[in-house]
Amino acid sequence: MHRVTSRKLLWFISAAFSLTFFAVNIFSQLDPDPNSPEPVLLTLKDNPRALASSEKATIDPRRPPKSVDDFESGKRVVLYAMNFDFLPGEGANSLRVYGVDDNGHQFRFPVLDAAPIRSAENVYAVTISLKDEIGYWQQPDSGSLEMYLTWRGLSSNRVIFSYGGRGSWKGDSDLKPMSYASALKQQTRNSEDANSPEYVGYKWSSDRMRFLQQATFGATPDLDYKIRREGIRSYLSQQFDAVYPSASNPYPNIPLKNTDSGNVTNGCGMFTGTELSICIRDHYTMYPIQTWHFREAFYGTPQLRHKIAWALSQIWVISGVDTQQSSWMITYHQQLSKNAFGNFRQLMKDITLNPGMGNYLDMMRSTKNNPNENYPREILQLFTVGLFLLNQDGTFQLDGQGNPIPTYDQNTINNFTKVFTGWRDCNAPPPATTCPNIIVGLVDYKDPMLLIPGNHDVTAKTLFNYPGAPFSSIPACVGCNNAAITTYANNSLDQTLDNIFNHPNVGPYVSKLLIQHLVTSDPTPAYVGRVAAIFNNNGAGVRGDMKSVIRAILLDPEARGDVKSDPNYGKLREPVQLMTNALKAMNVKSFDLTQQSDGAVQDLAAGMAQNPYNAPTVFNYYSPDFVIPGTTLLGPEFGIMTTGTAIARANFANTMIFTGRPTSQDRPLGTKPDIAEYVGAATADTTGNQLLDMINQRFMNNQMSAAMRTKILTAVTAIASSNPTLRAQNALYLVTTSSQYQVQR
Repeated sequence: MHRVTSRKLLWFISAAFSLTFFAVNIFSQLDPDPNSPEPVLLTLKDNPRALASSEKATIDPRRPPKSVDDFESGKRVVLYAMNFDFLPGEGANSLRVYGVDDNGHQFRFPVLDAAPIRSAENVYAVTISLKDEIGYWQQPDSGSLEMYLTWRGLSSNRVIFSYGGRGSWKGDSDLKPMSYASALKQQTRNSEDANSPEYVGYKWSSDRMRFLQQATFGATPDLDYKIRREGIRSYLSQQFDAVYPSASNPYPNIPLKNTDSGNVTNGCGMFTGTELSICIRDHYTMYPIQTWHFREAFYGTPQLRHKIAWALSQIWVISGVDTQQSSWMITYHQQLSKNAFGNFRQLMKDITLNPGMGNYLDMMRSTKNNPNENYPREILQLFTVGLFLLNQDGTFQLDGQGNPIPTYDQNTINNFTKVFTGWRDCNAPPPATTCPNIIVGLVDYKDPMLLIPGNHDVTAKTLFNYPGAPFSSIPACVGCNNAAITTYANNSLDQTLDNIFNHPNVGPYVSKLLIQHLVTSDPTPAYVGRVAAIFNNNGAGVRGDMKSVIRAILLDPEARGDVKSDPNYGKLREPVQLMTNALKAMNVKSFDLTQQSDGAVQDLAAGMAQNPYNAPTVFNYYSPDFVIPGTTLLGPEFGIMTTGTAIARANFANTMIFTGRPTSQDRPLGTKPDIAEYVGAATADTTGNQLLDMINQRFMNNQMSAAMRTKILTAVTAIASSNPTLRAQNALYLVTTSSQYQVQR
């Protein structure tokens, strides 16, 4: 198998956001119901043209007209749709309406309202505005669009929508009418299918696999069986109580070193040759936490906490680019994992006082005479509230001119900056319990930072002022001595963190980020709003309860379900997740296949632009607001998807499947998939179907398209059946490099 060139990537890149999804455990009555109905857009009786009217007109879907008007840009239009099972408070913000012109340009139209109509049961009048929702508007290339509606990751039928009377639809001529009468018949058929034992079993098994992709670093047959036997909710409860990290894979215990790596006492200067390179690698690079991370992802039991800590590390970012020693990053990660199932408010304080963050964003060097705004700016912009005021469903609040309203201004930053002055690395005098990890002569990057009273700004501070805001201002500390300043500064810090934590933006802002990392890149506002409501109050009056937030994200109907037919649903697998998902599905082991891998595969992720714990900036590897060029779709991970990284993705699959990673100084055990089961399937069935069935179930959640299966089966059977290993390798390579697999659905 030759390494991939850019010419071979056209098929892979062109379909990169086209996907499919699954269902929930049949054995647990408490698990969420995966059987949401697919929405339907109604059409004229014998015509695939959308049943539509102007904003003020009304139509009886039971007696549709023979034709409908064309509609102009910027106007409001009412579409008629059915098959919704709205939750309380759910409505227009759970729906999306897309139009595609006959040259493939896609548009998304704002859904303004979704109200039931009296004339027909279960039919909603869905009001949209004919303008592109995110602003990437260009005039459609014809007078008609192929339009569809999505809800909870499910897509409606496609209909023809007349636009501006400038031409006729030149696209798919096979669109079928879906009148109210025919929709009722289809609804009955779907209900009968859903009650079929074979159909239900198929769907529930699919959603188990989808859940494992969202909640872990990859599904395995053992995990699938566990979820099938015990249920999703039971698994979540077990994960919340699991000891972390795994007993067989404890955090690396790396001692602090001198910031001068060449120091002969507390650096690596006492070594030469191989010993020097190993000392530098283990103390002055991220190698220890990187290899530990992959071992825990491959084999660890507490998968969910590891997954959440990884997500948090991409929100509350520090990076090995400026974090010199592995011990600093490990201590930082311990704070993320400790708080992953705790309370977001405690996470805020522990990270604020972590010396790794203090070093990375300069709080450690911020004093009253030389204030630094890096940390106060980023805790607001990136970690908690964001740049613009949000509604509780994550959408922007707008001013009278339709523009987003800034959350804060430079004066706000200046005031917050004063609060964060005076802290530095822990260097307190006895008792030593104050700084238990301190080593004389070294900077203590393990213990929380302590205040130097003389460096703290004691003037008055103005904080956020919103309805119900705690501590919207902090008075000056007039005439305070050192002890009083210490008390004042620590109280000010807590009051400021309370002020930020209770800001209305925090719930929707943090909820959306976590949804993007776990489930889908472009969640509907309804999904964000449901999770934000749990962030604001877990049902017992507690704000910021991470367990409740995680549970809400993973059990939401937009996350669960049998098949996600919305072509825009899901997320491009980030490189680390792509690697762990694929390798776990192939039973990853050491290079000689006799034991576990050493986890030294970080360089492969780096080639795909995600070098673990070495984010290029505080903005992470990619922006959560990245919109895929030429579309209106949020797709953060596509921010690092280029021709070069696409080749690196394919070459990762080629390397691992065909050769593996042999041992070396930095890879003491090496890494290689054990594909014996796949070879066995290829041996047992020379038609290749058993092999494809196994791959479809373990990689594709039984959602491999018929066209994809046909092409792969043709490629597999072109190889002599006497070489089942090569058959299995080629099938695995073709699936893991496909667009259908590269996007998690």
